[in-house]
Amino acid sequence: MENGDADGVVMFIDEELGEISGLQRREDYIEVTCGCTSHRYGDAVGRLRVFSGGDLEISCECTPGCQEDKLTPAAFEKHSGRETARKWKSNVWVIVQGEKVPLSKTVLLKYYDLASKNAKSSHKSHNGRPCHRDEFVRCTRCNKERRFRLRTKEECRIHHDALADLNWKCADLPFDKITCDDEEERASRKVYRGCSRSPTCRGCTSCVCFGCDICRFSDCNCQTCSDFTRNAET
Repeated sequence: MENGDADGVVMFIDEELGEISGLQRREDYIEVTCGCTSHRYGDAVGRLRVFSGGDLEISCECTPGCQEDKLTPAAFEKHSGRETARKWKSNVWVIVQGEKVPLSKTVLLKYYDLASKNAKSSHKSHNGRPCHRDEFVRCTRCNKERRFRLRTKEECRIHHDALADLNWKCADLPFDKITCDDEEERASRKVYRGCSRSPTCRGCTSCVCFGCDICRFSDCNCQTCSDFTRNAET
């Protein structure tokens, strides 16, 4: 038998969820008790919300005064003090029939895995590799925008580092010897950004990537790369 609010979305059937502790059904998500164990600090307990769109969100209850809410599983794992972090699918658990069971061994990741799979395939080009549209960075000296092609991992890294540089200038470009004296591209030319779907695309799932192995870097300590690296761990 399937359960759900009268106006809500049926996400799982009763047989799939079994006897998961703290189960509550909401309009567009379910909520269960979860936790993560640190050998030093013990169990950090929280409430995991599983949304029909694939999002996972944890409200931490490790202490009565904890204010951490809407954490990703990776952030919750780190917050708990888990020593062997970056494997949240195995380290974050729910309670099934009184036993701690890793998320990876439950059905609770069904929608998350589906959303991840769709995201990875939605920005593929015809050759099967992710397609990233051209991006622009503004020079701090002349205030002109300069184009960055993002076809290879090396090009993506150059753009990534340029964005992180608060004093980036035209002379820092390692290619296309451009100086501040060179004219900025015309607006009519800027609309062409290399989308494989449409030459004048303003941004679609074919060319706008929110994270992949080409444009995220494990040796970079910025928040964007760190979050991607943690979430990519299985």
